[in-house]
Amino acid sequence: MLIDSHCHLDDYPNLAEVLANAQTAGVEKLLAIGIGDGPSTMHRALELANQHPQIYASAGIHPQEAHQATPDNLAKLTHLAQQERCIAIGEIGLDYYHFDNPDPEVQQAAFIAQMAIAAAARKPILIHLRTSELATPNAKARFAPHDATADFFRLIETHWAPTGLPGVMHCFSGTQADADRALALGFYLSFAGNLTYPKSTVIQQVAATAPADRILVETDAPFLAPIPLRGQTNEPAHTAITAKFLAELRGFTPEEIAEQTTANFHALFPSTRG
Repeated sequence: MLIDSHCHLDDYPNLAEVLANAQTAGVEKLLAIGIGDGPSTMHRALELANQHPQIYASAGIHPQEAHQATPDNLAKLTHLAQQERCIAIGEIGLDYYHFDNPDPEVQQAAFIAQMAIAAAARKPILIHLRTSELATPNAKARFAPHDATADFFRLIETHWAPTGLPGVMHCFSGTQADADRALALGFYLSFAGNLTYPKSTVIQQVAATAPADRILVETDAPFLAPIPLRGQTNEPAHTAITAKFLAELRGFTPEEIAEQTTANFHALFPSTRG
């Protein structure tokens, strides 16, 4: 059995087919990410989880929507966080990649507020972290001298580490040093389809050597389809492709990586056992 630890299911016009494909591929559980099109629709993933026993949900305000982290929307998130099948808060974090994203100070305030909600609910956080390193020159200039990775770790060490709660580095794309620091802070590393891309050599090295009990697999569907499907619409069934690639990196069989990543997901989210 495989678990897709991060997928966006809100907008599939053929969701029944997508779920059937996942089942056929051995992807028997999914974590639907509840960011919606913004806070007004972040409840949709939970609605799906309440309709389908194989789906669990998160809820959160994406950093690109941080300017919408109003008292009313944070109150809505607090309510969603208390629901049984909402097992995590996210994806939340920092994104200094797009020129028109909210100012760093706005993103950081939204991140801190949502960490507080997650801590109160005693639920893990799902991290979105995107730097301006590969962004357009305009975006680099706008977000300088801020560094998303440095800001992220500073905020986590101050506001999250004291809770003792874990989290997930969604679509981990950092360096070995970033991985080591995140692991030391209790985070799991989740690997998506970009792990299979030829230029992802640093991520591949991290994936090959990360502690076996801290790795997860995901699709980030409908985005980031793995090789050989890159550029196509991704879906949870393709977790199996990334898992097979991860198994080869680590010298495991696909069955062993499925067993390990499933056990890790259940350890992180005990309510999903059974």
